[in-house]
Amino acid sequence: MSQQLHVATYNIHKGFSQFNRHMMVHELRDRLRLLAPEVVFLQEVQGLHLGHSKRYSEWPEEAQHEFLAGGVWENSCYGRNVVSDHGHHGNAILSRFPILHFHNQDVTQLRFERRGLLHCAIQAEGWARPVHCVCVHLSLFARSRRRQMEALAEALDELVPAGDPLIIAGDFNDWRNRASGLLADRLGLTEVFSGAAGRPSRSFPSALPVLRLDRIYVRGFRVDAATMHTGAAWSRISDHAALSAKLSFLG
Repeated sequence: MSQQLHVATYNIHKGFSQFNRHMMVHELRDRLRLLAPEVVFLQEVQGLHLGHSKRYSEWPEEAQHEFLAGGVWENSCYGRNVVSDHGHHGNAILSRFPILHFHNQDVTQLRFERRGLLHCAIQAEGWARPVHCVCVHLSLFARSRRRQMEALAEALDELVPAGDPLIIAGDFNDWRNRASGLLADRLGLTEVFSGAAGRPSRSFPSALPVLRLDRIYVRGFRVDAATMHTGAAWSRISDHAALSAKLSFLG
């Protein structure tokens, strides 16, 4: 089996367009199927919302990650972070390969801003080592983000053997690009878009990206291609752009 991997990350805004004007869950599913990555990192995934299920006749009966994965990504995991009277939301990872195990680590720094780091290990057929995947959605506040990245680095130092491939992707809310020093250097990671430009791509807001919020960091891979998905078809789905990368395993 080819030791190549196609991954994508997307803050899906709980299945609604910018400013919550339209429900876009079905369009989102179609877009992800057309993109066809093997592993998908999703943020702001609605696990349950009792109000939406009553208001929208086409609201999926299952959790959003299960609805999006159905029939394509046979394996998925979800980390519940924010709980409300109506339900809950968090991060999710969809995978075409078996998920060996997963864990959601609470890294909340502020009571009004619940955050978690969803970690799983996937096993592609014929690969000697599992691929460790971490889906993140970090704080809006710099001090909290720094503590969350430190907690992530400490956790991965213990959980991930030094030789295993690693992918960390999601919404870092890191417009000043502090993650490279706080996280990437410590764990030996490369940000897939930085390349010659030396900094991540602009991904927010999706209609006219200005801020560099979304990232894909990798270790143990060569980056063959990296794409930011914008344009009308994507920007009407979420306020964030989707990012994808094609990777070759170096092990």
